[in-house]
Amino acid sequence: MADEAQGAWGEAAVDHFLRAQRIRARDGAAIRWFHAANSKARAREAARSDVHMIEADVLLRGGKGGNGDPIMAHPPETDSDNTLQEWLEEIVNTNKGIKLDFKSLEAVRPSLELLEHVKQHLRRPVWINADILPGPNGSNAVVDAKVFLDTVTSFFPSVTLSLGWTTGWHPDKHNKGYDWMMVKEMAQICNTLSQPVTFPVRAALVRQSVSELCWLIQQSDRYSLTVWTGKEDVYSVEDLLYIRENFDKSRVYYDILEPKNSEFKKAIGVE
Repeated sequence: MADEAQGAWGEAAVDHFLRAQRIRARDGAAIRWFHAANSKARAREAARSDVHMIEADVLLRGGKGGNGDPIMAHPPETDSDNTLQEWLEEIVNTNKGIKLDFKSLEAVRPSLELLEHVKQHLRRPVWINADILPGPNGSNAVVDAKVFLDTVTSFFPSVTLSLGWTTGWHPDKHNKGYDWMMVKEMAQICNTLSQPVTFPVRAALVRQSVSELCWLIQQSDRYSLTVWTGKEDVYSVEDLLYIRENFDKSRVYYDILEPKNSEFKKAIGVE
């Protein structure tokens, strides 16, 4: 085990980048993200940008049940001009943390084997993400929690886990948020884990779930939230400010799309 790399993998991203003097305060909103860096062109752009964290999606070539190499693509795509191996070769030469998002179990083990080969060069945050529980309006299949966690922790006991719920958002109706059953089920799954866990939550559904999500991250000082958004979701900068006011700033990351991202950063005075 490359202990130094593993140490960075299990360190909160705010602490890592603060120590590296790449952010000025222990504030999750100061961490800049590059989302869906899947194609070769997007990965190259991400590598050359000034972000702190790069997010990308991994599946097996040929899609679900595919037995090809791990590639960088988001369903419904089943092919890509970029394999995970090539992606790692590009990103390993940067100083950026990574978040790999898995939509199916089949891609996890072969991907972790590739990650194993470069781990000593990745002394920075590494997050492994999957949606393991059904959430508000969620219709996509979940990734089996037990098998996913057993597989990931057998390779990398200290890697940061990003564990979410499948969700949906509908413009023409009231969208319910994360309810008590959803957060309690997540807490139960996570209470035996020893590594950091971040819970990806959908921006348009957080405001109506503040009590539940506050309770969830109070269950351990290793827990944080990562606010994300769907392309068509309707939410306001005020919703983001409400989240910021109701949670510890060091424990909420914002991987959100433009133009809201810039508007939010401007409103809170973060570059």
